[in-house]
Amino acid sequence: MRPSRTAVTFRPPIMEAQRWMQGVSFPPDRPLINVSQAAPVAAPPEALRAEMARIVQHEISAHLYGPDLGLPALRQEIARQWSEFYGGSVASRQVAITSGCNQAFCAACAAITAEGDELLLPTPWYFNHKMWCDMSGLSAVPLPTAADLIPDPDTARELITERTRAIVLVTPNNPGGVEYPADTIRAFFELARDHGIHLIVDETYRDFHGQSGAPHDLFSDPDWPKTLIQLYSFSKAYRLTGHRVGAMITSEALLSEVEKFIDTVTICPNQLGQRAALWGMQNLGQWLAGERAEILDRRAAIAEGFSRLEAKGWTLLGLGAYFAYVEHPFDMPSDKLAPILVERAGILLLPGTMFQPEGSTDGARQLRIAFANIDRAGITALLQRLENLAL
Repeated sequence: MRPSRTAVTFRPPIMEAQRWMQGVSFPPDRPLINVSQAAPVAAPPEALRAEMARIVQHEISAHLYGPDLGLPALRQEIARQWSEFYGGSVASRQVAITSGCNQAFCAACAAITAEGDELLLPTPWYFNHKMWCDMSGLSAVPLPTAADLIPDPDTARELITERTRAIVLVTPNNPGGVEYPADTIRAFFELARDHGIHLIVDETYRDFHGQSGAPHDLFSDPDWPKTLIQLYSFSKAYRLTGHRVGAMITSEALLSEVEKFIDTVTICPNQLGQRAALWGMQNLGQWLAGERAEILDRRAAIAEGFSRLEAKGWTLLGLGAYFAYVEHPFDMPSDKLAPILVERAGILLLPGTMFQPEGSTDGARQLRIAFANIDRAGITALLQRLENLAL
């Protein structure tokens, strides 16, 4: 008997890591520092919560099915803001709302692939992308990155086959934190266009980019819909993780295929979450700018304090958005080290083995630190505990 669709992939890494805390106590003078998950743990801002309460009480349509591809008003607002921000032309008919950015990826893959097809994923990769490939009968082809964690279009060119359907980029990157240069993104776009395949650009963490303004110019190309599939998430921007609201921006023709996926899996995106996202886009620009400034300050705190770890043999491989991606100095693989860090240092983070192909020697030395939920004081404590770690 062949294994089921789910049996061919690994267990959810975040859930697996949380099991390491079972039976471990964290004394008041050394509480747990949880840097395992890249999602806000605070509630949406009070003004947004008040608006959501009003919607629940007074907008009956928020409790009913809605259009498969999302609320027309939210699609229109995304199209307007994207056109302005990226300096291009995006129409509402080229926007779909999804149940989180993960569903946007899954729907895009379902719309452009058949079983046995291939996707190029730079490594270290986002584990849920790999899991979906496994469960869909797709081959996730590792695209190795250099020491700076930036993928190379020339390397990708050598990996493209007749079964390749898309190249996937995540920028700012999860797990690496690095921000792909605009010319690199453009080069991948042209590579995909020249080979008649798609470029999937996941910009979940775009709102916390170190650069002000558009991180690329792809939407300025009049033919962008033929090649580009852009993914976005409202979870990080407005702390709407539990409401599952994401977006896909691509051609109208492709969205007609995506509609079939959404109608079958969820029927429609979360109605309350969509209305919250729309209100956030229209009213929380200044608040979001403050959130970005805070994340950039925490990123700076990592950069400023990491020298103390470098003296102990650590290496900072990537830093940006919510993440620091590091290389540890210990003589043990990271999947063995990470559970030990919970017990001996009160730190929960993810090993690089969760972001690399099975058996990769790179993952054995790597760790991901998701620092978005700890302030400067928490970052200082984190670095001190790692500095003092003796194995």
